[in-house]
Amino acid sequence: MAGDDLSLAAARRIALAAQGFLEPRPDGAVTRRHLRRVLDRTGVLQIDSVNVLARAHYLPLFSRLGPYPTELLDRAAQRAPRELFEYWSHVAALTSVRLQPFLRWRMAEAERHSWPEIRRIARDSPALVAWVRDEVAARGPVTSAQLETDLPRPAKVDWGWNWSDAKTALEWLFRTGEVAVAGRTNGFARLYDLPERVLPREVLEIPTPTDDEAFRELVRVAARALGVAAEPELRDYFRLVGPRFNRALRELVDEGTLRPVTVRGWRPRAYLHAEARMPRRADVATLVSPFDPLVWERGRTERLFDFRYRIGIYTVPEEREHGYYALPFLLGDTLVARVDLKADRKASVLLVPGAWAEPKQDVGEVAARLAPVLEEVADWLGLSAVAPAAHGDLGMALADTQNGRRGVTVIR
Repeated sequence: MAGDDLSLAAARRIALAAQGFLEPRPDGAVTRRHLRRVLDRTGVLQIDSVNVLARAHYLPLFSRLGPYPTELLDRAAQRAPRELFEYWSHVAALTSVRLQPFLRWRMAEAERHSWPEIRRIARDSPALVAWVRDEVAARGPVTSAQLETDLPRPAKVDWGWNWSDAKTALEWLFRTGEVAVAGRTNGFARLYDLPERVLPREVLEIPTPTDDEAFRELVRVAARALGVAAEPELRDYFRLVGPRFNRALRELVDEGTLRPVTVRGWRPRAYLHAEARMPRRADVATLVSPFDPLVWERGRTERLFDFRYRIGIYTVPEEREHGYYALPFLLGDTLVARVDLKADRKASVLLVPGAWAEPKQDVGEVAARLAPVLEEVADWLGLSAVAPAAHGDLGMALADTQNGRRGVTVIR
């Protein structure tokens, strides 16, 4: 790529390629090798407890690989040899184990990065924290609920979310790296254990990098994952702040890993990663999770795709523009629609509470490309039917498309 000036379309294709959206889908069964290919691109998968469609960490892999067995990801995160570990790397996220040494500075600074209630229990109840650590060592993997009944003092402290003392102490130990997450229960509760029983030995034995080394590597990973990015999204990827980030950015520019460029239409200066690819075209049709790294930083989403995106789960019902859990629909290099989805597991139906095309999009074309994707989602989730869209301008066009597709079960 010559020159320091990029068109917006070129920037979009660079971003999609960097995130793995433009790789060909696996020809046949998805394997751990395909999983690694995506994780090498993203580095992290955000975790969220909302399960209205599917857990947040499962969806980015579906967006890039198509239907895949979620057990592949579970094994990579919960069984040896682990390739992922859970930590506050972006927010709560599954993170490549190779990055654990580069996040130890955050563990060492847990007091600075923790909520007041967590800091308070560490400061005011050191005996309780020590007891919890000893219990994890003796009984792990263990949930906070399994510790509560044995607490050496009354269990409940009401501070908003009503976490127990055990949970709060475990959260402190998790943030400091003194305990690690060994997995999740069927109810999505964390299972805590000692790091040496969770993380690969070769990772734990890596000498702790200096802060400068750690920040450089995290910014490098973020920049590679984004392809082309401005400073806000480079910071946001691993939630980096302060002079250490600024110094890492300067050093990566000086060494040639990043090149300052101008993206037409962007006000902030952008940085292009040295390994970034710019395909000539983008042939993709997929839904994007609200928690996908492609759309994490909403300002970048707006600059890159002219797509103002807010998720409804954090909004009171009367202020929701596009439903509770609307996913952007990526077609080519453009976010062309928003689709509110819900898995009705009891009825085995993929509900579509609403579907809306973006301005200036051809509603018929969008519906024709979206319908098979919805079928794919339903099949991946083990649902036997797709419901018609209840609201939105794509509803009628989707129904017409579904009516013309053989073998599609549509609930009426």
